[in-house]
Amino acid sequence: MPTALAALEEAYARSGAPAGNRPDGRAPVVGYVGSDLPVELLTAAGVHALRLTGDPGSGSAPGDRYLGRGVDPAARSVLTRLLDGSFGELDRVVVSHDCEASLRLFYALRELGRVEPGAGLPEAYLVDLRHLPHRTTTRYNRRRLGEFAARLETWTGRALDLAGAVAAHDERRRLLAAAAELRRTVPARLTGRQFLAVVNAALPVAEHVALLRRLLAEAGRLEEHPGRRVFLSGSDHDTPHVYEAVESEGQVIVGEDHSFGDLAVEGPVGAGGLDALAEHHHRGGPAAHRATAGERAAYAAAAVRRCRAELFVAYCRAGDEAPAWDFPAQRAALDIPAVLLERQEYGRVDLAALRKEHPCPM
Repeated sequence: MPTALAALEEAYARSGAPAGNRPDGRAPVVGYVGSDLPVELLTAAGVHALRLTGDPGSGSAPGDRYLGRGVDPAARSVLTRLLDGSFGELDRVVVSHDCEASLRLFYALRELGRVEPGAGLPEAYLVDLRHLPHRTTTRYNRRRLGEFAARLETWTGRALDLAGAVAAHDERRRLLAAAAELRRTVPARLTGRQFLAVVNAALPVAEHVALLRRLLAEAGRLEEHPGRRVFLSGSDHDTPHVYEAVESEGQVIVGEDHSFGDLAVEGPVGAGGLDALAEHHHRGGPAAHRATAGERAAYAAAAVRRCRAELFVAYCRAGDEAPAWDFPAQRAALDIPAVLLERQEYGRVDLAALRKEHPCPM
């Protein structure tokens, strides 16, 4: 039997791949985009959920045509993959309003469905959550979640088991938080690339939970990973390419502030109702597109201390400039070296610039 880590890495390699055959032949397959999408509702509805990711190694000309090259290339790549059928048969695509690129993607999908029905794109649905620090925002989000829950019941013809879904996702978050501690040890027992696999393995929640329990039970047998400890801030990383490049140079990414990493395991929902779910997704983590510079700087300072990082790297893709605005405040809040890498190509990192600013001791 493979180790739990090997099984999680294998499942991660399938992330963004076609959904495959439906186990019961009936349950809808729903692709989703967005860091604040309430995945608990998808689980509660019994659908097969697939987080849609881009592919830096493929072209994005069709997505560029409809979205324009000024939009984050990750969103353009997702649209391209939807147009060419890379995700297999999807019944619906659900998009959250976590950033401007996601919203632009939703509008493109909706309009393409209207004017080019022959393109075969699935129906798109927007979950328009907001993150302003007001109680009225929470009430707005509660209404949007209620509408989404009702729509899911219409799609599936079944009542939602929200309490069971919230409990399952909270248990997964608890186990992921314990796994995050494995790379905060010195030396790290997980690399950043491995942690991406642990968090984003393409598995149903119950199977993911079972593998996470095995991983923690096998923690004493995990390999140690010495090297300069890096905290990675900025753009989301829906693929492992940048992590692999950074870690190929004798560094280990021990923390980050994006939704495919540490921010995916922030806190439990607790109660199993829509009110608690609205509160949880209103709070969220300090992602670059919804938190203030001060909030991002405070989080960075605390997270760097917690994971004992030695270098802070702010990575910003071309077309995703918002994270760079926070860098001055982050740098001022830190007591370790910090470097800003701007206008990076999707899935790539300028290692020459990183070496020039902060050579890695070998």
